[in-house]
Amino acid sequence: MVSLTLLSAFRQQLGGDCYLKLRAGSDPGRTRQFAKVATGGTFDHIHAGHRSLLERSFQEGDEVIIGLTSDEFVAKAGKKTLHAYDQREASLRRFIEKTFPGRRYVVAKLYDYFGPGIVDGGVEALVASPETSSRLEIANRLRAAKGLAPMALVTIDWVPAEDGRPISSTRIRKGEVDTEGRLRGRRAA
Repeated sequence: MVSLTLLSAFRQQLGGDCYLKLRAGSDPGRTRQFAKVATGGTFDHIHAGHRSLLERSFQEGDEVIIGLTSDEFVAKAGKKTLHAYDQREASLRRFIEKTFPGRRYVVAKLYDYFGPGIVDGGVEALVASPETSSRLEIANRLRAAKGLAPMALVTIDWVPAEDGRPISSTRIRKGEVDTEGRLRGRRAA
């Protein structure tokens, strides 16, 4: 459940005049805390951290909107991928269909950090890692400007590799760890 401290923080960040609409589970079709949640990533390699993010997203929301960074956005952000958007999307869909069969989801192409989360009034929460959770304040300001209620935040912890540092696609590409976080090749500093 969303804590009162979190609600107070949202209200302070957004000038005090925005409120989260909480549902007490009275909707008989509702089986999870939120009707719709958003999450996102590049998903160049579907690693243990991605699996944790997606698992939590599907635990929290009846429907999950997954923002998948476009090749253009990846380049603009100064990142690199081994796989083009179409390959990353196909791999993500295969993983979701196998792991969460029958669940409602949408893969949305991201051209910026926010995607559907700032324009879809049905999105009630953002599921994010500590790295991306800081963008919630900006997203909620953009939503407020459109007359939309702020999103709640569900933060997941990074999944550590054997060396205690987070598993990431960057570390996988560099050959430091595999998708499960096992150290490979040269040791990470």
